[in-house]
Amino acid sequence: MAVVRRDLLVAVRRKAEVLTAMFFFVVVTSLFPLGIGPEPTLLRTIGPGVLWVGALLATLLGLQRMFAADHADGTLEQMALSPSSLTLMVLGKTVAHWLVAGLPLVVLAPVLGLQFDLDGASLLVLVAGLLIGTPVLSLVGSVGAALTLGVRGGGALLSLLVLPLYIPTLIFGAGAVQAQASGTGAGGHLSLLGALLALSLFFAPWATTAALRIALE
Repeated sequence: MAVVRRDLLVAVRRKAEVLTAMFFFVVVTSLFPLGIGPEPTLLRTIGPGVLWVGALLATLLGLQRMFAADHADGTLEQMALSPSSLTLMVLGKTVAHWLVAGLPLVVLAPVLGLQFDLDGASLLVLVAGLLIGTPVLSLVGSVGAALTLGVRGGGALLSLLVLPLYIPTLIFGAGAVQAQASGTGAGGHLSLLGALLALSLFFAPWATTAALRIALE
């Protein structure tokens, strides 16, 4: 909790970084309706995928900074030497990243979904999917951020490592909204998203901790 509180306070002092991700999400998702035109059927078809891709890319923007500042000023080494569990502290930093980079996107998604003529039930499924899926993006992204810590050109390498791992979350998240719109029900897709979240929550902090120890050595 102390790590979460600290990272949130740092994020409040660096509002530009938080607002950049939100602005990016809004701009990317708003350009598609303008470019494609006001065809309701087409907008409803592409809307879930566009919103999920926008959320994925917006989350990716802040991953490189998850551990970079702490590594630069020596805080990460102190965390590793602390008697407290480094894995729990890594989980705290991941939770803080989601609260800053993921949760605002969940809040904005229903408003942006109106641009794609999504009905109320589809918007609820969209929010539920993002609420389950965006933590997966942060957890998986933390592993990539740790693996590329201190590497020259780490931003491009981070994208190459993380984006393929994001594909299942993208497929099931967008598929849930499309399944709801088609009348087949979104329960299966949301269950698979929940399974991805459970696996990520269990394995990602351990993998991130191991990668951070290698980076520190």
